[in-house]
Amino acid sequence: MKTEIPEEKKYLWQLTIDEFRDLHQELSKGKNYEYGIQGIAKIFGCSKAKAYSIKSSGVIDDAISQNGKIIVIDVERALRLFANKNA
Repeated sequence: MKTEIPEEKKYLWQLTIDEFRDLHQELSKGKNYEYGIQGIAKIFGCSKAKAYSIKSSGVIDDAISQNGKIIVIDVERALRLFANKNA
């Protein structure tokens, strides 16, 4: 007789493929960040010079946290702000 293990007590190897996929998607929903001018260039697919001008324009300021030379960009928020500005 096989006993059913409660969901919160399952080992990873006991998950079905669907359960694992759901778990992975849930854990992957976390914030996505990029760093520095290079990160802005990566988000928008542009050169570093254009990325610097985007940052300087203030369009994505609400998505940027900066402490000295360290720049952290919330990717989803930056894309949303940029889309709203260009709408």
